[in-house]
Order: sequence, then structure tokens, then C-alpha cells
Amino acid sequence: MTLSKLFNSQEGMALSALKMARLKKNVIQQLMLEGGTTIADICKETEFSVPTVTKVIVELIEEGIAFEKGKIDTAGGRRPSVYCINPNSAFFLGVDVRRDCVSIGLQNFKNEFLEIKTRIDFVFKNTHESLDSLCNLINKFIDDSGLDKSKILGACVVLCGRINSAKGYSDSYFSFEKEPLSNIFEHKIGIKTIIENDSRAMGYGEYCCGAGAGTSEKDVIFISLNWGFGISMICNGVLYYGMSGFSGEFGHSPVLDNQILCQCGKKGCLETEISGQALVRRFKEKLADGSTSVVTSRKKPFDINMYDIIDAATKDEDLLAIEVIEEVGEKLGHYMSLLLNIFNPELVILGGELSACGSYLTLPLETALHKYSLNLVLQDMKLKTGELGDTAGVVGGCYILRDRLFGIIE
Repeated sequence: MTLSKLFNSQEGMALSALKMARLKKNVIQQLMLEGGTTIADICKETEFSVPTVTKVIVELIEEGIAFEKGKIDTAGGRRPSVYCINPNSAFFLGVDVRRDCVSIGLQNFKNEFLEIKTRIDFVFKNTHESLDSLCNLINKFIDDSGLDKSKILGACVVLCGRINSAKGYSDSYFSFEKEPLSNIFEHKIGIKTIIENDSRAMGYGEYCCGAGAGTSEKDVIFISLNWGFGISMICNGVLYYGMSGFSGEFGHSPVLDNQILCQCGKKGCLETEISGQALVRRFKEKLADGSTSVVTSRKKPFDINMYDIIDAATKDEDLLAIEVIEEVGEKLGHYMSLLLNIFNPELVILGGELSACGSYLTLPLETALHKYSLNLVLQDMKLKTGELGDTAGVVGGCYILRDRLFGIIE
């Protein structure tokens, strides 16, 4: 049985074959996570007999999935062999879709990336044509990689908006058919596909191998500041989804009295004041009121985007750009204090494209946190800026896909 069949379909299997398939997955998981292990250790973990585990190991070696690394020195008796996973025997594909670009990457069994391409030009529209264009980009990336598709165990497509990843439905984009969006992607790219919310994917990526990696913190909130505003939560080391998978839509809390219509249809959502779109709106409003900026020497006000403002602040020390970024930071700190007071997290990771604003964003944020949060709660919490940048969504998508296939994430 090929790896893709092992992970993608077990319907119609006899009970004995199903048990062996599950054992095989468990053995692969242990080899993947442990780095190297013995048959005795696998037997202890899986509670299967030595002959049964030995048979699976032999099959994996014959299929090129595992190999014998060597033997362990012991005080006496036979020296047990150590077995390892062949890191490039299979891959996970991550696709992060933004408003104006796509990032795609291939991760192997050792969590190493064969390749990541970031910021591939793409215009994200809620149309059939945009969906087809996205799938063409994914297929081109796979073709250019030179990999046999059978080696890719699955794809995780990361999208903004409300995503029910368990059932494969998007409530915000590409919801043209009754069929799950994950199935539509699967038909178009020929690989088992799951879909995931961008804030969750980015947060999980930072937790697994970014700002949260190598730490003891298990209760984590990730703040995603892109064109929109969302959060993801990790509770006791487990990614939190909620009843229908829609947790984390903090940006659509209608608590502001600004009468600004949000894209969700409500007025006064946090996203209307704390997001990339809010940053651009406030910047243009201040220009219209007579403020000046170095940005207008390069672009007409109508064409100014979020990246222009971030660059003006971080590279040119533009006063207007800094001013509007600080406004967003102060408001974020104000309403972030609600999250801290409710959840009392150990770690908060600030990510997304606006996190590149550095201290212009974090200093007013921290000042507001000290003003509005409970002191005891604030003392418990560490605040870090994300480390993965443009790759966070791709990395997190690959980790979520991997852990979903192995049953680590339900």
C-alpha cells in the first residue's frame, strides 16, 4: 500500500488490514517524531507484538520510507537496531492565500522545507476564475518541484474568513457549490486537501517552529494583523477550534461606536479600527485633512496600500505613517486586555504583516496593556513578535495537515 493510499482512504478494508494500516501510521508517526527508535520502543508505545512491529518495519524499509541507522551499545546481549524515517519519502503541501499574493511550500517528514515560494502574484477574488487561477498556481508549483504527486500526502489551503476545516467548508470565499471546498480543491489539484483559517495556521506555525517553539508555554494566543484582524488560541498545547470551527473571529466583535460598516455586514467591529484596511483608511483620511507624507511623492493617495505605509514608517521614519501605526497599536492593546483578562495566557504572539512595524506598533500596545489589563494577568504573560514572517501560513498549514493526517489534531 502506497503512503498516499494509507493516509487518504481506508474504506472497504477488512478489519485485520485496517488494524495493520493504523499500526503502520503509528510506526511512521513515532519514527517521524522521535528521530530514531527501536522495535522494543515501538512495541511499548503501540502495545503490538515484536513480530508484528518487525513486519511493519521491514515493509517500511522495502518501500523506502524507513531505514536502519545503526545499533545501540548495551551492557550485554544483542544490540538493538535503531530505525529512522526517510525524510524525503513523503511531503506535505502548504498554500497560504492572501489578497494580493500566494505563498506555497513543501515540507518533508523531518519538517524541513524542500522549497517555499512567497508572495507569488495573485489577485484574490471570490469568483470561479480566481479559484481556477489559484489551482493553476498550485499545480505549476508542484510540476516545477519535480516531485511525483504520489509522494505528496496532502495539501492544506489557508484562507481568510470563517472556515469549518473539519467539514471542508468556507463560509466566506469560494462557496459556490454545495460540495465542500476541500473536495473541489482535491478534484482540481489531484491531492487530498484540507482548508484552514489563516489566523489558526499562522498561529500553529509560530507555536510549532517559530516564536513559540522550544518553550514550555502551552496556553497561547496568536494575534493576526493582516488586512483583517483575527486570533487563534492554543489551549494546553492543543489548537482550539470551537463547536463549528469558527473560533478566533475576535476582529468581528462589534464593540466600537464608529458606525463603520465591516465586511461581515455589522457596524463597529474591531477590524474597522485594528487591521491593515483600517491603517490605510486612517492614513488616507489624514492626507485628505492636510497631513503630509513622503508616500505621496511616490504614489497618488488612491493607490497607497498597507505596505507603502509600513515601509514609510520603518524605512523613512515618516511621521504620518508612524502616527497611524501607533493609533492601531494603542487600540489593539486596549482590546487585547480583554483577551488577557478572560484567558490569562502564558504567551501572546503578535504576527501578520503589521507586526513588521516593530516598536512603532508594540510600544503603544504595551502601554495600553499596562493601562487596561489586570496586573496579575499581565505579569503571567510573555509578549513576543512572530518569527516566521511571510512563511507563517505555509508552515502552519503543513504542520496542521501533518497532525490531522496522523490524528494528533482531530
